[in-house]
Order: sequence, then C-alpha cells, then structure tokens
Amino acid sequence: MTDELAWETLDSRTSYACEGFDIVTDDVRFPDGTEGEFDYLTEGESVVVLPFTPDGEVVVIEEWRQAVSRVNRSIPAGGIEPEDDRPRDAVARELEEETGYRPGTVEHLTTVEPANGFSDAVFHYFVARDCEPSGEQDLDYNEDIRVETAAFDELVAAARDGEMRDGRSMLAVLYVAAFGDGP
Repeated sequence: MTDELAWETLDSRTSYACEGFDIVTDDVRFPDGTEGEFDYLTEGESVVVLPFTPDGEVVVIEEWRQAVSRVNRSIPAGGIEPEDDRPRDAVARELEEETGYRPGTVEHLTTVEPANGFSDAVFHYFVARDCEPSGEQDLDYNEDIRVETAAFDELVAAARDGEMRDGRSMLAVLYVAAFGDGP
C-alpha cells in the first residue's frame, strides 16, 4: 500500500551534472492531484569513518573546503565506489586514501539521510579501531589533506563549543560520545 502522503513521480531528468553531484528535476503529482516540479541534489552514498589509533587517539584531517572558503577539520569520508559491494568495503579504502592509515576492526554505527528535504545523500557511519599508519596517502587530484591525531575528548569539546563545523564529523563524534563506543 502506498502512503497517502506520497508524491507520484511522472518524469525525472538531470538538469545539471558536474563532478561529485547532479541536480535532478522530477515532475510530480501531489496527493491532492495537482502537479509540479521538485529539484534535488543527488550524489550517491558515502561512508564516514571515525578512526581510532591503538592508543585511543582519533585520526583527523584538515582540508580546504572551497564552498566555505576555509580549512576544515574533520574525519575521513568519501563516496562508495562501484567496486564496493557494501558500504563497509569502502571504509578501508577511503581511510587509507585520505590518511595513509589502515583500520584494524570496523564497526557500523548508524546510517543517516543528512538533508533529505533537498538531497538523496546517505551517510553510513563507521568506527574503525586499531588504525595504524600504512604509508602514503592516495589523494584525488582536487584533495589537499593534512593528517594529525587528536584526543577524542578534544573533539567532543570542539563539537560542544562550536569549533567543529563539519556536520558529518560532529555527528560521528557525538554519536560515539552519547552511546559509549569511544576509545
């Protein structure tokens, strides 16, 4: 049975495409029978990794973010690739590409739709433990990332004090702080 609040999609097309995301326009019929258009950003599913070293430090990255014109402190995250059979498969790859660290164990935390009013983005959150340096980063052409470690409590304080601005990272840190899966 279809929910009475559901919209019917009559047609769908890509209105704008670029590296990283597309803008899709759907022609829709609303529950009251009227018709209209709805535009949304589509970007595919991603993983977000909260990586702990064996001594309980968190591997964090600093990266330039053009949209907000500043260096952003965050945790590793990235898109699920076609060769990844499931989100968990992307964790080690993304962690190593961005930081040069490999995970020991990996555990799924939660999955969220961070902005489902205007985007189909899905973030799969994982905690990685016993992360060890493996060598070099393997960055994309448009990534410039500095890697460091930080105390978990420092990141919780940064989230509380408004110093951590990256929403993906803040959710991971506060989720682990709230539900007790920390270092």
